[in-house]
Amino acid sequence: MSTRENAEMIRENTELDISLNTILYGPPGTGKTYHTVIYAVAVIENRSLASVEREDYEEVLRRYKAYREQGRIAFTTFHQSYGYEEFIEGIKPVPPPDNSDDEKENELRYEIKPGIFKAFCDQANLPDKVGTTEIEINSNPKIWKISLEGAGENRTREECLKNGHIRIGWDSYGKDITDKTDFSLYGGKSVLNAFINRMQIGDIVLSCFSASTIDAVGVITGEYQWSDEYAEFKRLRSVKWIVKDIREDILSANGGISMTLSSVYQLSRLTMSDVYRIIEKHKAVKFPYSLEKKKNYVFIIDEINRGNISKIFGELITLIEPSKRIGREEEMEVKLPYSQKYFGVPENVYLIGTMNTADRSIASIDTALRRRFVFREMLPDPGVLAGIHVDGISVSELLKNLNQRISLLYDRDHTIGHAFFMPLKKEPTVTRLKQIFIDHIIPILQEYFYEDYDRIRLVLGDNAKKNEAEQYVIINIRENLAEIFGEAAEELEGSVNVNYEFNYEVLDHIETYRYILPPAEDVNKK
Repeated sequence: MSTRENAEMIRENTELDISLNTILYGPPGTGKTYHTVIYAVAVIENRSLASVEREDYEEVLRRYKAYREQGRIAFTTFHQSYGYEEFIEGIKPVPPPDNSDDEKENELRYEIKPGIFKAFCDQANLPDKVGTTEIEINSNPKIWKISLEGAGENRTREECLKNGHIRIGWDSYGKDITDKTDFSLYGGKSVLNAFINRMQIGDIVLSCFSASTIDAVGVITGEYQWSDEYAEFKRLRSVKWIVKDIREDILSANGGISMTLSSVYQLSRLTMSDVYRIIEKHKAVKFPYSLEKKKNYVFIIDEINRGNISKIFGELITLIEPSKRIGREEEMEVKLPYSQKYFGVPENVYLIGTMNTADRSIASIDTALRRRFVFREMLPDPGVLAGIHVDGISVSELLKNLNQRISLLYDRDHTIGHAFFMPLKKEPTVTRLKQIFIDHIIPILQEYFYEDYDRIRLVLGDNAKKNEAEQYVIINIRENLAEIFGEAAEELEGSVNVNYEFNYEVLDHIETYRYILPPAEDVNKK
């Protein structure tokens, strides 16, 4: 291989040639969803589309599934009832915990929950880990608020920040908290449950200094323990403080909600992106994460044209523009209506949509969406079926002529994709071909040419068959009008509806399919 060829291969395998917003569109069965796998892997691996397409699809699919498990690929399907609350954020009910005897805990609560896209963007906004570290944060950590003795400066706060742990009280209950503990004496059931049971190693803890500020950020590194060396606040967990001795106002990041007097609870409005921004701003130790270096993420929207774009995206329709992404010169954020937090779409989130041109909803697709996406057409490719023959009939030619007839009788957007015929690659039999026609081809034709069976007959070649018993799928049934209507039959002649039925038996014969191919001399004589 020459130096030039080698350089070209390296360039092809390292340059990403996919737009931030891409829609794959075409008739059914052209491999749109199939190709989202290839597109997604190319984006994740920062490679050219051509280099991934040349690989074995099963291997590409294996890596796709692995990336999806890692949370770097998400998939959703739009439909008419899909809305902003599912996609961006909404208010959702939170069921009470099982077997709780606390009246407050048993009350039905409502929380602001991020939708699938916002949660995905929050994940994509997290920095990449670089190098090794003793600081191990969970893949999906909870963020906890803790008050160390109280607000402001105090001895407990000073000791905890110095010695690497957090402490709370309710010492009167003793060391062990069990199901038999009577919390009516001093209260604190929810706080103790959170501190002892719900907190996990690898979760984030924020030390509350006032109702709106924190003075430290740490990672929980130890299980719950009881320490008699302290005169009070004996319940303890080890913490690795990442930053401390700061005064960071988190009121805005917390959706404008002040921190309450409760000693311990989860801050559900804060995201790890918020936490990392605080760390990056104040970090006093070498932190093994880089906010500048972020991996690519892919969000796939199947049937994107079937959703109400204005209802689903809301104000975010502007934010998905490449120039408005976070990290670009014209980056833009908007305040979300429920959480009151500012939100923007990261520049490392790629949107890939699919669109079926045979779907009637494509005509009314939001023009705002059209302006913000690159459209890549995917048409039926008979060449994919080259070399596949069923009893001497070329499947590639069969599809080509089938679509030629559909295009002339309807349009190119309502053709039939090659994917429906791919099972013939492993099983090139008349039985399999018949099943494909019964399960896919005929139902699609019925949908395209609704109630116009004469056109379906033309597509299937019935007009070329002189023997009615050999007619492909559709048979014209002429009812005995005299037996049904009596003397009125003559007046109704020519004005009654013509009924049709399908003669599936002829699909068992390979000669039946030859009528879809260009007329041959022996066929015309038959």
